[in-house]
Amino acid sequence: QLQLVESGGGLVQAGGSLRLSCAASGGTFSSYAMGWFRQAPGKEREFVAAITYSGWITYYADSVKGRFTISRDNAKNAVYLQMNSLKPEDTAVYYCAAEGPPYSGSLYVSRSYEYWGQGTQVTVSS
Repeated sequence: QLQLVESGGGLVQAGGSLRLSCAASGGTFSSYAMGWFRQAPGKEREFVAAITYSGWITYYADSVKGRFTISRDNAKNAVYLQMNSLKPEDTAVYYCAAEGPPYSGSLYVSRSYEYWGQGTQVTVSS
């Protein structure tokens, strides 16, 4: 059973940066594909970014492409989301999630993921 704990959220002005971290424990982290999702008040949870278990391939939502970067450190059992040029519309609770084998090949889809963290709030002021 993989446990995921996010950190790094907070309040930032538009144009600023934040780095989210997700620490994993209780499983073989290097075998899990990882994703970041977010949910704003009154909206459905949406895909933000994902990275394969090896870290070789990354995926991004169009809304964050060029501004956000997902990375992982399998030696530290952690995945990160570097968020630059933040906008007020990036305000949401951000969740990390893990998908183990067999891989669905659909890392954009929340139902592909088996494990979820509790979320961390990101608020971007204008």
